[in-house]
Amino acid sequence: MTRKQKKAIRRFAIAIPVLVLCLWLIPIVALVWIAAGLIDVARNKGKTKLMYSRYFMGNGIPTWLLSPFNLLIDLVSYRNPGVWTLDDFPPAWREEIETVLNTFRTRKSEIIADIDSQFAEGRRGMYVYQWYGKHFVDNVPEFNRDFKYVRTIAVSVFSGKESTTWHYGPLRLTLRVLLNLAPADSDRVFIECNGRKHLWRDDPLYIFDDTLFHQSVNEVDARRYNVFMDVIRPSPVPGLLSALLSVVSLIADKIKTMFYKNWKMIDRRREAAKTPA
Repeated sequence: MTRKQKKAIRRFAIAIPVLVLCLWLIPIVALVWIAAGLIDVARNKGKTKLMYSRYFMGNGIPTWLLSPFNLLIDLVSYRNPGVWTLDDFPPAWREEIETVLNTFRTRKSEIIADIDSQFAEGRRGMYVYQWYGKHFVDNVPEFNRDFKYVRTIAVSVFSGKESTTWHYGPLRLTLRVLLNLAPADSDRVFIECNGRKHLWRDDPLYIFDDTLFHQSVNEVDARRYNVFMDVIRPSPVPGLLSALLSVVSLIADKIKTMFYKNWKMIDRRREAAKTPA
């Protein structure tokens, strides 16, 4: 029996008794959570056994537990296509997103050099300017303002031949905006979501709902630098989503530790860069 098979059996051995116990003690609540989970996971395209297994018995459990909340957020937000383009955003959202992206494009070489000086080696790094609205590294003046819709500004760094496992993000209050700052000319550097691979060499920008099943892959022997932004979902009541995110920000550091335990977080404040005269 392989290690993978043993792990699957162990998961079933834990999950089945827990499910039976919940159906016995709190049947209505358990059925609501099961139904919400099935509706939530069904949003994914390219369905596989792994997708369901990870959702109900693996790293997707937090997403499943939050599925009733996420489905309620869907009701107070505009249509979610899953994978987005800039044209899908209202003008006010798009303006903020493009402001941040253009700063990264303009100061790309400087930002990459600074990241390399702080993260010389390691598997995965996260260089954090803002995290759920809380300011950290402050050496890029353009990122030191409080944005209305952009709540996280960071750069994720992969070493050569480093990839994530298939996983789900927990909350649908935000959308994930990624921009590859130095795309490798290879079809082995990509993000895969909703049954499709997105090659960074073809388009450095990718925007998606990260509660969908996805994996980020870097199979070349070179570093991969991705701008990592969280943006409040377009909604007719953005103030409500913003207030809910403010609650999330109170536990943001604990969330960061839980979901990014395999990353080195570079988030200490630094002296702001002087603006040229």
